Amino acid sequence: MKKAHILFFFLSVQLPATILAQSDSAVVKDKPAFKLGVYYNSNLNYYGRTDSLRSSGVFPVAEFWVNKNFYITAAPIFISNAVENFEYAGSVATAGVRFEKENKSISNLYIVKPLYKDNSQLVQSALKAQAVGTHSLQNKILNVTIGADVKLSDQLDYGATAGLDHILRFELSGQSVLVFNPSAYVNAGTQQFTKTSYKQSGFLFFPGTQQQITEEVSKFNILSYEFSMPVVFAKGKLLLIANPAYVLPQNLITVSNRPDLSERGENMFYITLGGKMNF
Repeated sequence: MKKAHILFFFLSVQLPATILAQSDSAVVKDKPAFKLGVYYNSNLNYYGRTDSLRSSGVFPVAEFWVNKNFYITAAPIFISNAVENFEYAGSVATAGVRFEKENKSISNLYIVKPLYKDNSQLVQSALKAQAVGTHSLQNKILNVTIGADVKLSDQLDYGATAGLDHILRFELSGQSVLVFNPSAYVNAGTQQFTKTSYKQSGFLFFPGTQQQITEEVSKFNILSYEFSMPVVFAKGKLLLIANPAYVLPQNLITVSNRPDLSERGENMFYITLGGKMNF
């Protein structure tokens, strides 16, 4: 029997660095910048895993860029589901550094600090902190992104991601830009659970006794495959964002006759909608 140890983290509303570099001209200015945005996610999930209520969420986001490299963000989280209607669930703060090299590569390092309510039912509320690093190599055919992270809850968990995307950029009238970014990603990470087995002890013809053995197990598995089509419309200081995605969760931990200890997840479509203003 397996007893699931479920660990979830805040689903970032940040789009891949490659598409933001193509659409958000304010990022490249080497001076302080302030940005305000709001995002809606139709189905909050962690690599296809959801809570039992299938919550949606709204995230007002404030960004402060010290210069083109260093930034901090803050985002309160409001959730809606069959039980709660636009209830405050907590906040997430992020501090990071981002480097771009002559439109050939983008590196991003950041730390996430969630501040969830004690009674939060969000699947990601077990997270205490997370450190993330990503690196994207850009070219005209395919952009390649790799990343790794460390998550802290009541123990450490490790994750990795790899993906491909392709930028389609269209200059429109009125100094506006439309960007499409078809993307495919594979996500992996450690899974912690307790495994119980039984061992029969005995000697020669003597049957002996049956012993129960319980051990903590950690496995590094593929967690999901995800396909998305981020779309960004940029005009002046305004960005409008739509990110439809389809996620296929892998290696769900299940406990026989204990759905409360099992991971809930299925292949699902969800969409993130939002916009932000640069000041």
